[in-house]
Amino acid sequence: MTAKILSGKEPAQAIKDEVSERVAALGKRVGLATVLVGDDPASEVYVRNKHKAAADVGMYSYDKHLPTETPQEEVEALVRNLNADPAVDAILVQLPLPEGMDPDAIIDLIDPGKDADGLHPHSLGLAVLERRGAVPATPQGIMRLLDFYDIETEGKVAVIVGRSRLVGRPMGLLLGAKAANATVLNAHSRTVDLPAVTAMADILVVATGSPGLVTAEGVKEGAVVVDVGINRVDGKLVGDVDFDSVAEVAGAITPVPGGVGPMTIASLLLNTVGLAEARAGTAG
Repeated sequence: MTAKILSGKEPAQAIKDEVSERVAALGKRVGLATVLVGDDPASEVYVRNKHKAAADVGMYSYDKHLPTETPQEEVEALVRNLNADPAVDAILVQLPLPEGMDPDAIIDLIDPGKDADGLHPHSLGLAVLERRGAVPATPQGIMRLLDFYDIETEGKVAVIVGRSRLVGRPMGLLLGAKAANATVLNAHSRTVDLPAVTAMADILVVATGSPGLVTAEGVKEGAVVVDVGINRVDGKLVGDVDFDSVAEVAGAITPVPGGVGPMTIASLLLNTVGLAEARAGTAG
């Protein structure tokens, strides 16, 4: 293997240290509320990890766990109540929601001033305009990861595989913004000759939920490869990138697990303290 391993653990801890200092400086209890509907095992683990991380930085978390059969109207009513609760500074609705629910309708109900995951249309609009606001947690975490490892983005070709509003679309906004100045290409499942497109990338971000989608054939020698995927295959967690083959040609690569995952949770905390500061009128 020739690629440098870009662990997310160290940069995530640096963010948590920053957040902890900002929480302490606020002099008030910072509250993060999570809404989990159903009993999806992976979602339960994610939420539990988020609550632990919140406690680690001195935040108080509210765990709202509803049964799978909860009507959409009750979930929407809960979000409205959390919007009105002065003890709650940020709200996160854990996705995916059970089949039959409309996640957009629920996300759209979140007060943009409490949008911990940065997924409300208002938050995404601010990202388009390159203005201050909550940024989708995973793309923000990836930008922090690149910065931590001194990976230059200006003038680089960045290819993003995936076009979800959680990762793909906002990732393109951040890499193409004036602060990063990359040239961005968005690819997806319908892209013709995907390996030829991904092989153009100096920075390759893969977020499709398709295990092993990108192999060494589709990676430029020396490229930085960020694997957002997390899939369980034969009892093992793997990414969207064939790690073993790609690590032989890439210059740097994130592992799965332990790469992007810790950065997503750290960025959620970063958004939460930023929202709390804005509510307290102390945002810088």
